[in-house]
Amino acid sequence: MTTLSAQTTRAWISLLSVSQTLLQGIEIELKERGLPKLSWYDALLEIEKAGAEGIRPYELKERLLLPQYGTSRLLDRLTKAGLITREDVAGDGRGQVIRLTSKGLETRRAIWPIYAEMLVKSVQQSLSEPELNELVRLLGKLANTKK
Repeated sequence: MTTLSAQTTRAWISLLSVSQTLLQGIEIELKERGLPKLSWYDALLEIEKAGAEGIRPYELKERLLLPQYGTSRLLDRLTKAGLITREDVAGDGRGQVIRLTSKGLETRRAIWPIYAEMLVKSVQQSLSEPELNELVRLLGKLANTKK
């Protein structure tokens, strides 16, 4: 059995804690400005990237790393808010294509400046350029760790 070091545990707790704190800060700022949650931004951005052809729900699920039920609920909320359209695919009885509405594009564009401002305040102003480079390098090592 592999022994877990105290330093590894501290690093893990710090990583999760900082991530949660930064995300909560962004969510609070968005809410205070009357904008939807960050998960909406992520979905709207991916749908926008898909272009005029749109995106299938299963593709969006893979890009957002959400479970199927989470993606379905999110799409239901975005549709109800008038930010996306869901259109049936001809010849595919269960298939749909998701496209951004003009309101969805406006919403995504309204969220970005607040998101970017919070990244500057919480990350960019806290770390020097060399520290940011080192953080990217270290997180890249974790991201490439074999499962």
